Order: sequence, then C-alpha cells, then structure tokens
Amino acid sequence: MSGRGGFARLRRAGLRAARTLVRRARKSHPLTLLMLLGVTVAISALSLFLPSLIPTAALTIPLLLGGLLLRFKPLVVLTFVALVLGSFVMSERAAGLPKVGLVVTLGVVGWIVLTGAKVRSRLGVQGSRGESMLIELRGMLTAQGVLPRLPSGWLADASIRSAGGQSFSGDFVVAAMRGEDQLEIALVDVSGKGIDAGTRALLLSGAFGGLLGVVPVEEFLPAANHYARRQEWDDDFATVVHVAIDLGTGEFEVRTAGHPPAIQFDSWSGRWTTRDADGPLLGLVETPEFAVNKGQLKLGDALLLYSDGMVETPRRDIGLGTDRLAGHAERLVAHGFEGAAEELVVEIGGPGDDSAIVVIHRRTHPSEVAADSCPGAGRNQPATRRRTATLRTGRSETPAL
Repeated sequence: MSGRGGFARLRRAGLRAARTLVRRARKSHPLTLLMLLGVTVAISALSLFLPSLIPTAALTIPLLLGGLLLRFKPLVVLTFVALVLGSFVMSERAAGLPKVGLVVTLGVVGWIVLTGAKVRSRLGVQGSRGESMLIELRGMLTAQGVLPRLPSGWLADASIRSAGGQSFSGDFVVAAMRGEDQLEIALVDVSGKGIDAGTRALLLSGAFGGLLGVVPVEEFLPAANHYARRQEWDDDFATVVHVAIDLGTGEFEVRTAGHPPAIQFDSWSGRWTTRDADGPLLGLVETPEFAVNKGQLKLGDALLLYSDGMVETPRRDIGLGTDRLAGHAERLVAHGFEGAAEELVVEIGGPGDDSAIVVIHRRTHPSEVAADSCPGAGRNQPATRRRTATLRTGRSETPAL
C-alpha cells in the first residue's frame, strides 16, 4: 500500500510540474521556443542514430506544438530549423531509401501550421487562445439569457436552437429583474443566422443586457435602436420583442420592433390571443415610435415570446405558423408548461433558421408548484377540462392547426 501511495504522490507531483511548465511556457515565448528547438534537435539526433525506433516523421510533433504555443515569427524559426534538420537526417540515410517524400511532407505540415498561426496573429493571440476566447464569449452569451429566479407561483423558461446545430445563434434572450416584483425580458433576432449572425448577437447581447432593467421600460427599445444605428450597418438589422411584467398583479406591457407579436393563453376561456404592438426594425429609423400592448396574466395564463424561425418558413406563412405554434402549445397546458420551451423549439422550430422561444406562465395555485417539483408530476394527469386552441386577433378568430 505504501508503494502504491508513493507512486500516486509521485504521479500527482509530475502532473503538477507539467502543468506549471506549460503555464510558464505560454507566458514566456522565448522559453517555449527554446524548449521546442531542444525537442527538435533531440528528435533529429535520435532519428539519426536510432532510425528503427525514432522515425524522422516525429519532427512534426514540435511543429504542431509550436502552432499551439508560439506566435508567428518564433514559429517561422522553429519551422525553418525543423526543415533543415529533417533534410540533414534524410540525407544521411542509406542509398535507395525514400528521402524527398518525407521532407516534402514536413514542409507541407509546416506550411499548414504557419497559415493557421498567420490567421490567429490578426487577433493578436497565439495558439489556442483565440478558440478559448470564442468559448468564453459563447458562455457570456448563454449567461445573458439565463432567466432570473422568480417568486413562487411563476414559471419562466427559454430555449434557443441555432441553424444547423452551430454553437452561435442570431437569436438571444436577455432578462433582468427591476426591483423584486417586475420582470423584464427581451428576445432579439439578429439578421442572418447561425455563426454568420453570431458576432452581431454577441455585440448586441452585451449592450441590451446593460440597458435592460436600468433604463425606464418605455425607453428600452428607443435606446436599443439608438445603439444599433451607431453601428452603421449597411444591410443588417435586428428585431426585438420586449415584455415587462408586474409579478404581483400579473399586468404586463409588450413592445416589439419588427418582431412577431407575443401570444397569450387565457386559461379562463381556453383561447390564444396575439398581442400586437407595431414598431420598426432596430437601426432603420432615427426617432421611431413603439406602440405598447397592455394586458394581464391571470392565474393559469401564459405568455409566449418567439422568433420568426418558430413560425415562418419559405413554404409557410407566418400566420399559419403562429396558429401551429398555439396548437402545439395547447397540448402542454395540462402539464403546466413545464419544459415547454425546449419541446416547442424541437417540434416547431424550423431546421434551417435560428429558433428561440420564451414561455412565461402564472401558475394556477401554489399547490401546482409543489406538484411540478416532483419528477413526472402532471404528465399523466388528465386535463381538468377539454379546450380547443383558438388564436384570436383583433379582427378574427382562427382555429389553430
């Protein structure tokens, strides 16, 4: 046992020393270059005297490590030394053995590594730090969309799916609490989709997240529009649906900027009603006016915010898509809308476009909170009464598909 314990401690000490060496190497580029040059010389010597054990192709290892750890100019030095030593080792081989092919392969690997380093040098970072920055930015974008904890009796859920399953999406959600009893949520759809819209989504998410909950409710969209116009985008734009809810009374205000309207479920009548609030796209008009649509969420009611990827496709009109969304959401009423956002995105969202939805539900009774906290609660319980999903607008009533 003591022998095993000593070996484990030695191994942990070795791992700590290796991690420390890697951290120091990342901070000190001359040290990293000297280490990799030493490894290159060692591999060349071993390949020269022990060709059966150490192949000359092992010289690609320090080249690949250099691509991860070095800046462009030190990497050029390492590549040049590796090519010279590789050519020398191959020239010492016996006649009849292949020589040129390995040198060419080593040169191609060096060219690939240098090309990647040249691209990363534009960012001012070396090695894998550029990818790490993108991962951190994606994490920040995700954190912006985390909905705050709500008082008992309220449920808020959001889900986003990018086009093609990419890591970045042109749709994002920002949310904030104003005091203890007012919730603000903005669902934003940036023009483009997937990674093409990801950079603009990252920019706007930080700006809009800073505005939300700070500026007055009625000034959020004008301030967001002013920020978008400062970017001086030529053909790019963004749409927003913004809602502010008083969690004490259930009263809410909806404003949109070129975005599909929110839809409300009325638990007393079993109907779905669109909450239209006209407003121009962000970034197009200098001093736009955004209409407001006021309402109230009673016990059992729900409010859905969604992007056009949920309801619009090249073959389907947005009105029919909204009917289909309401019809599918109707099936989730008996479950208290638990997990509704994820299910709706998967079942309704268009595969070729970014899709996002936010579900806000005012629970019927405090006992529903305890019931929903149990796994599987409510899923097998029948609905208290049968409803027919109907989407009601200011002009007509359309049965949901």
